[in-house]
Amino acid sequence: MDKKNINKLKIAGKEYPCRVTMGAMVRFKNAAGKDVSELKQTDISELVLFIFCCVQSACHADHVDFDMDFETFADSLEPDSVNSFYEDMATSQKKTENPVPGR
Repeated sequence: MDKKNINKLKIAGKEYPCRVTMGAMVRFKNAAGKDVSELKQTDISELVLFIFCCVQSACHADHVDFDMDFETFADSLEPDSVNSFYEDMATSQKKTENPVPGR
């Protein structure tokens, strides 16, 4: 994967890699006790926890130091970042479900 295409999330004034990985899904399941497919759009705690898991996983994979705990992460995450993350995720999912013919 090209490093330029990796999503970044600004947290406490610093940019961290953030993307959905298998590791992020496993982290979420271990922390929340349920699968990502059961994530409720109305549960802000779960939504933020999934993003936290995505940042943890991407940082681990990219060898980027990330030692923030969940509470500190949540305190530092702005609502616009949460919205952008889920909008990007929805856009990526639509592209995967409806690929352009001939590509």
